[in-house]
Amino acid sequence: MTTEQAGSGVPAPDAPLSIAFCPCPPLLLPAVEGRAAPETTALRRACTEAVETLLATGPAAVVVVGPEGAGRYGDGDSGDLRGVGVDLRVPFSGGVRPGGRRTPPALTIGAWLLSQAAYAGLRLGVGPDDLGTALADLPGPVGVLALGDGSARRSVKAPGYLDDAAAGFDASVAAALAAGDGGALAGLDATEGERLLAAGVPVWRAVGRAVAGRTVTGELRYDDAPFGVGYLVASWTAR
Repeated sequence: MTTEQAGSGVPAPDAPLSIAFCPCPPLLLPAVEGRAAPETTALRRACTEAVETLLATGPAAVVVVGPEGAGRYGDGDSGDLRGVGVDLRVPFSGGVRPGGRRTPPALTIGAWLLSQAAYAGLRLGVGPDDLGTALADLPGPVGVLALGDGSARRSVKAPGYLDDAAAGFDASVAAALAAGDGGALAGLDATEGERLLAAGVPVWRAVGRAVAGRTVTGELRYDDAPFGVGYLVASWTAR
C-alpha cells in the first residue's frame, strides 16, 4: 500500500475485499422472535449463507458497518436487546469488560451473526462515515459485514405505512446488489432513502464508495418485505 492509498480512505487495489450485505432486524435472533416463522427462517438462512461466504475467503479482519453510531467498537464492547424486551447481552468481540461501550443495535446484530458463524478473528465496528478509513487502516484481506434495512414503508402494516415509491426504491437497490454495481449504491438518493425510512442507505452508499475502481462480482440472496420492511441479502467480491 502506498502512502497515498493509506491516507485516501480506500484500501489498496490489490487487497481483496469480501462483503456480506444483511438487514439487521432484532427478530433475526431466535431469542427475540420466539416461535419461528417461515419468513424469518428464510431470511436467517440467507444471512447465514452470506456471512459464511464472507468468512470462507479467510479475512484477516471483518469490519462491521451499521447505519448508526459514532467512533469505533471492538474488544470488550457489547450490546443488548432490552429495547425489544429480551434480557440478552451480545459481546461485540471477546468478552464484556467493565466500562465497555454499548454497541448500536445494528452492530449488536452483526456481532451475533459473526458469532453464530464461529468467527473468532479481529472485528472492528464503525459507522458509514468511517468505513473507508477503517478499511485503509487494516491489512488485507479484509471482509465487510454491511448492515441495513430497506424501506419500512412497503405495506399498510409497515412501521411507516405504505408509500408507493418504496418498492421501486428497494428494487433499485436489489438490482445494484445483484449486479455488483458500486456506482449505483454510491449514488443512492440519501434524502429519498430517509423519506422512505430505508435505514440501510448510508451504509450502502459507503460501501459503493469503498469499491470505486474495483471489479465487483455480486450475488443477490434474498429480496422480500415480509413484515412491510425491505430486507436484502447479498454477497460481493471486489478485486
